[in-house]
Amino acid sequence: MRWRGFARAMNRAAVRHQRELQKQQKMAAKMQEAEKAAYEVQIYQNHIDLLLSVHKECGEIYDWAEIEHSEPPTNPERRNQNEEAAKLNLSSLKIGFSDKLLGRGDAKKKQLMDAIEEARRLDEKEYQDAMSEYQKEFEDWQTAKGLSTKIIAGDMPSYIEAIKKVDPFSDIKGLGSSYEIKVKSKNMLVATLHVNGDTVIPSETRSLTKSGKISIKPMTKNRFYEIYQDFVCSSSLRIARELFALLPLDMIIVNAIGSILNKQTGHLEDAPILSIAIPRKTFDKLNFENIDPSDSLSNFVHNMSFKKGKGFGPVDVLDPSGFEKNTDAGI
Repeated sequence: MRWRGFARAMNRAAVRHQRELQKQQKMAAKMQEAEKAAYEVQIYQNHIDLLLSVHKECGEIYDWAEIEHSEPPTNPERRNQNEEAAKLNLSSLKIGFSDKLLGRGDAKKKQLMDAIEEARRLDEKEYQDAMSEYQKEFEDWQTAKGLSTKIIAGDMPSYIEAIKKVDPFSDIKGLGSSYEIKVKSKNMLVATLHVNGDTVIPSETRSLTKSGKISIKPMTKNRFYEIYQDFVCSSSLRIARELFALLPLDMIIVNAIGSILNKQTGHLEDAPILSIAIPRKTFDKLNFENIDPSDSLSNFVHNMSFKKGKGFGPVDVLDPSGFEKNTDAGI
């Protein structure tokens, strides 16, 4: 990608669909009962689709060498096209006999001269607007270029700076997850993902009956845990995918943290439920449109304890020192 993409917001197909559905919600009150039922089921299914397809989306791939050697934006030229057009109108003015007779010639000439002044003001405004846009683009270019030089040199704090500026996980946070990043070396980092399965996964299912009415039932434990597992795995893959697209890394370790029941205290506690080491060479071979996020973990070294009827159990996180020497940059 070129440097201009550095400041461009990323779009997500599933999120765009969700936003369209939210717009339709305003019209729901006017819908007939069957339409309302179909709409609610569509909203529900879209949410489930989002949870299971987090890994299918990714931001732009950053070519930091291309950014480093990119040319600065072009300084805008002052143009007087509006004034020139207004002057042309004045020079083309022809005052007819009736206008002269009725004294309207001077009024028409003054009107066109006033139009020239207004055109000058418009030209100046357009120039100032162009300069403001240029200055913003130039600042973005300087920032991206300076950051690219440091990233290419393996400056680890600049990795964190790039992540903060691009914010590649904004829609994951929208699904209820937060993250932390620790850079271990210029080739490897560790990402910790906090997953809020209880808040993002519905407790009920919604479907349509043959008569077009909505059927709402409690979600079974097996179905809940099935969705939860795929969501955790899908989000973990997405974390790795975004980081590989953004930074020149060879290895990413993702640790997913979730709430599980401590049988000794009877309380829910946060604990690691997945730890996976993902080398770029293996990761790049995945077909993200067709993989099952949970099954795909078999391609990588990972720790996960999961049972269909019980869900996740606590696991040990992978030791980064077994993959590469530790250092200490992070957010």
